[in-house]
Amino acid sequence: MATTPGTPRLLRAMNDRAALNLLLSQGPLSRTTLGNLTGLSKPTASQLLARLEAAHLVRPSGTSAGRPGPNAQLYEINGEIAYVAGLDVNPARIRAAVADLTGKVVGRYELATPGRSAKGTVDRVVKAIEGAAGEAGLSRDRLRRVSIGTPGGFDPTTGRLRYATHLPGWHAPHLLEELAAAIAVPLEVENDVNLAAIAEQRVGHAQQHDNFVLLWGDEGIGAAIVINGRLHRGATGGAGEVAFLPLPGTPLVRNVGRNNAGGFQELAGGEPVLELAREHGLKARTPEAAIAVALQTEGVGDAVLNEFAHRLAVGLAAIVAVVDPELIVLAGGVITAGGERLRELVQDELADLTVPRPQLLMTAISTDPVLSGALQSALSTTRDEVFDTAGPPIT
Repeated sequence: MATTPGTPRLLRAMNDRAALNLLLSQGPLSRTTLGNLTGLSKPTASQLLARLEAAHLVRPSGTSAGRPGPNAQLYEINGEIAYVAGLDVNPARIRAAVADLTGKVVGRYELATPGRSAKGTVDRVVKAIEGAAGEAGLSRDRLRRVSIGTPGGFDPTTGRLRYATHLPGWHAPHLLEELAAAIAVPLEVENDVNLAAIAEQRVGHAQQHDNFVLLWGDEGIGAAIVINGRLHRGATGGAGEVAFLPLPGTPLVRNVGRNNAGGFQELAGGEPVLELAREHGLKARTPEAAIAVALQTEGVGDAVLNEFAHRLAVGLAAIVAVVDPELIVLAGGVITAGGERLRELVQDELADLTVPRPQLLMTAISTDPVLSGALQSALSTTRDEVFDTAGPPIT
């Protein structure tokens, strides 16, 4: 008969998973500490560790030297039992990283993709994965899962990329199948801003929040929406594509799919921010640099920041009215260039435009948020697989 709740086998698996999660979150632990944290007796904790060590899931990691009392053997997760890869794709480059099961990044690789050639997408992806794996001293077949972040979103009904006409080579009708066949390991492809939100949810400010929005401001404007702890992707993968949101303060954009722009993008995207700075006499080559210059320039710099904050708040007010999140995380290079000062301005402006008053924070993921989210996404699924010591049901 099938395994049922409460059987010794299932209870052992639950204890195993609880112990593995503790070792993952708190680092090397002794048998006694692990027993205290899980509520298991010393004999049971010893049996658990012996079982996990025999399965190569944990390994000894020195002793508790320097602590009061006799030195105790410490145990840690064996990160080398599984590896995952994450990729962050944009029109100019592919950035890849490989992490072990603990989340430690062991290899990185960046592949420039100059020009707008639509050929060779699959080969470039494979090259980036192999480059990161090679730096880690691994072959590609050692990977358990690959997660790729791209602009836009793949329509689950057609398998084709939407909302990202600016990403050449990623619109072929069978691209996902071709990528999966070439990579030859389980593959997931996700919107890049959604992955930034996953990073925030797993290791950033949103760890204690089930309902939040991440607003991304770089060359493009985008958002990720998390409801009841889960990403909301929408029927066609387009939830969060707020660049197309019609807003006051900008002409109504029609044929938005063809133009790849909309009201919020025309109001607060990278190019409008750069134009705003130049209208006030600030010189900069990029939108991110423009905001940095504004921070350092009294008078006109204040005017630029105030106007940019107003534009962001107008878009956020529309999002808040529909989603009512408890937290908004601000991310992306142009927004984060404004730092805490911009955050305060947006918070004040938003308070005048909405009834709900969500908490507003700058992202906690300062480096490679999309790549971090890709790794976290791949690790979550892989850990579920590797840490499942119950095995298939007994029949």
